[in-house]
Amino acid sequence: MSSENKPKNIPAYANFLIGGGAGVLARCVVHPADLIKTRMQLGPKNQSFTNTVRQIVARDGVVGLYAGISAALFRQGTYTTARFGFFNIMFDYYKGAYGMPGFGAKLVLGLISGGLSAIIGNPGEVVLVRMTADGHLPPGKRRDYKNVFNALSRMIKEEGLATLWRGTSSTVVRAMIVNAAQLGTYAQAREMLLPTLGEGLLLQFCASMISGVVTSVASLPIDIVKTRVQNATEGASQFKVFFDIIKYEGPLALWNGFLPCLIKVAPHTILTFMFFEQLVVLYRMIEGGPIK
Repeated sequence: MSSENKPKNIPAYANFLIGGGAGVLARCVVHPADLIKTRMQLGPKNQSFTNTVRQIVARDGVVGLYAGISAALFRQGTYTTARFGFFNIMFDYYKGAYGMPGFGAKLVLGLISGGLSAIIGNPGEVVLVRMTADGHLPPGKRRDYKNVFNALSRMIKEEGLATLWRGTSSTVVRAMIVNAAQLGTYAQAREMLLPTLGEGLLLQFCASMISGVVTSVASLPIDIVKTRVQNATEGASQFKVFFDIIKYEGPLALWNGFLPCLIKVAPHTILTFMFFEQLVVLYRMIEGGPIK
């Protein structure tokens, strides 16, 4: 490809918009799994995936599986938008200044973008946890937020602005681990499977599935601690919550809700990147430049 036909770097604003759009579209598909995961993490120790689904549907109907969707989309509009935007801006800068980044450099870029984005997206994370967990609480203790904006305003009014950044350290650590696990595992799996599967959707699908499993195993303990810290009425130390889970529920409780977590992470990984790639193609078509 000649230099004049090579696609230009996508502008910063477009990187943010495309990343956010991909996250929103993927979230619409996987939201029920995340809701079920949250309910399992906050429920009885041995509560099964099937029983959790039955309880939600019996209480709120099928639409109950989309409880808190406004908060989920708000989170994608903040966290995922920032994550993709920061990563691609830093990636393009690094490539222009030092050449194509190697695996170690990509890993660092993922860690940095994940940490920064988690800080920006933490309010959406707190609201999402509360809204998806609300149906698990007894009627007298439910917060009954009407939507994400009602939740944000009430939390600020009733508990203070700092509540929106409750559990930020856990959120940041989890985001950095998720980004590192997804990037590193996907790259390695893709490299190992390429000679057998060749280029194409099957290779991307299999590598993404492997990445999803590893990411779920690595991130779920932090996710459980973060969920309980953010759902607490009063501030709670993440270290205390972590060791209390091990002490009173056993180490395996840190992976409670693994199945719905995997059901969410694997498809979300695949869908987010597929939507992202298609939105990039659409952007280049609109701009009239080379697609690839």
